[in-house]
Amino acid sequence: MTAIDSFTLQNGTNMPKVGLGVYKMNDDQEVINAVLSALDLGYRHIDTASFYENEKGVGDALKRSKVEREDIFVTTKVWNDEQGYEETLDAFERSMEKLQLDYLDLYLIHWPVPGKYTETWKALEKLYRDGRVKAIGVCNFMEHHLDELMNTAEIKPMVNQVELHPRIYQKELMEYCKEHKIQVEAWAPIGRGKYFDAPVLKKLSDKYGKSPAQIILRWHLEHDVVVIPKSSNKSRQEENADLFDFELKAEEVEEINALHTGERIGKHPDEFDYEA
Repeated sequence: MTAIDSFTLQNGTNMPKVGLGVYKMNDDQEVINAVLSALDLGYRHIDTASFYENEKGVGDALKRSKVEREDIFVTTKVWNDEQGYEETLDAFERSMEKLQLDYLDLYLIHWPVPGKYTETWKALEKLYRDGRVKAIGVCNFMEHHLDELMNTAEIKPMVNQVELHPRIYQKELMEYCKEHKIQVEAWAPIGRGKYFDAPVLKKLSDKYGKSPAQIILRWHLEHDVVVIPKSSNKSRQEENADLFDFELKAEEVEEINALHTGERIGKHPDEFDYEA
């Protein structure tokens, strides 16, 4: 597998362009095996969350891996019912205990809980200043959430992880983040495989000798977006990271952009049920 490149965040931290997402993996042998096989293949970026309830398994895998800790970029997230200033600091300690780590590479606010996320952000700023976290950011924040956050923030978010794939090509949000030097990261980057049969993807698959998933993931990279495709299958993991030996032409990127319909897998952040 070709080496995985990195993007440089606004504070100089390097974030690998491709990581392993572990959403819905069991907190036992499944997530341990998935993380170990990904690291063995050359992945150096693992993305989990307290909500996934598999941080301990991720931590166990990191302990067992022969890869040095400082060479692995580890992300976790504070969940909605953990938000608030003190609550977030407590949630961070719980996550760190499960992950069995001394520091975290990236800590994210999982969703913009109304009335809570600005206080939550203050806790992330403290963790960053204290050297517990190398970078801080948010997930599922639209422009208006980022505007509100940055009205009171002393440190700008370094990452915004959002649902992004050709069906939900969030052009305006991506442009906003670029303007503010916020790195965009995509969850569900291949749209859960729901439209692999789109003619443009088939055409480009044939042209480049790559799978539709690889074409979509390369499309993200052409947009300077970090991707965290989820797979516990080693050959699929290898395929998902084998993106650095070809490039899409500008007009091909435009053709994939045109697949946008606004169709989401998850909820729009303004319609999410924050009481659930």
